[in-house]
Amino acid sequence: MSATVITVTSGKGGVGKTTTTAAFGAALAMAGHRVCVVDFDMGLRNLDLVMGVEKRVVYDFLHVAHGTAKLAQALVRDKRVPDLFLLATSQTADKGELTPEAIDHVMNLLRPEFDYILCDSPAGIEHGAMMALHHADHALVVCNPEITSVRDADRIMGYIAARSRRAQDGMAPVREHLIVTRYNEERVRRGEMLSLSAIQDILAMPLLGLVPDSPSVLRASNAGRPASLDAGTEVGRAYRTAARRFLDQTRQTARAPLGMGAGFLSALAETAQRGVLRRLFRHA
Repeated sequence: MSATVITVTSGKGGVGKTTTTAAFGAALAMAGHRVCVVDFDMGLRNLDLVMGVEKRVVYDFLHVAHGTAKLAQALVRDKRVPDLFLLATSQTADKGELTPEAIDHVMNLLRPEFDYILCDSPAGIEHGAMMALHHADHALVVCNPEITSVRDADRIMGYIAARSRRAQDGMAPVREHLIVTRYNEERVRRGEMLSLSAIQDILAMPLLGLVPDSPSVLRASNAGRPASLDAGTEVGRAYRTAARRFLDQTRQTARAPLGMGAGFLSALAETAQRGVLRRLFRHA
């Protein structure tokens, strides 16, 4: 087993990254995959609260990195979804302690144990965010339907393309996926929010999930319950659908070199190139 690393990121804070990390991770685990969600927001951890396991956290990421605790001691298993685990971050340590060497060590311990590792990144381009993005194989870019959130999401895409381990090692690029949260169709019709087509036109990124604006998100967070566990809510169904779509897309990609002809792969490469050129000219 060698985990696929998914970093949940955004350019702007408060858009629902931590909610998305917990909900998407839980949905993948409910689909039969062994999943670890990792909090990278040093000093401001909230992922343990959203998952409802804050009282069970004894050791954190830095304890494992420094060798003062074993990985098994620091992992907190979700009692509702047995294949879902949390690795919390420190609430008190300085952000400078989150070094590339420390992260490499912990990620090397995690990869053989899980199918998916979800990294809950701090917002923006500060140190913790760059550390969370470095190991990404996939990036879930989260934004709200408002112009500052979309603009900042656009900026973070440039950092993903340039700063990841994949970019530095000359590997295939990090695959980007868009999740739009707090979407309200009525407010879009009134011109108070950006439409989905406007968001996609700006970001030129494939849409993975559309999460409606709903009080059920706050209720789930306050209850310490990943939103995807509640299949009876629109939000819960949206996150489950996003996870299912992600799994379908990654399976298709894995099969493409064997099952698709050269014409399909050429078209895929041409589409990707157009997306890159579009971003370059937009920033020129």
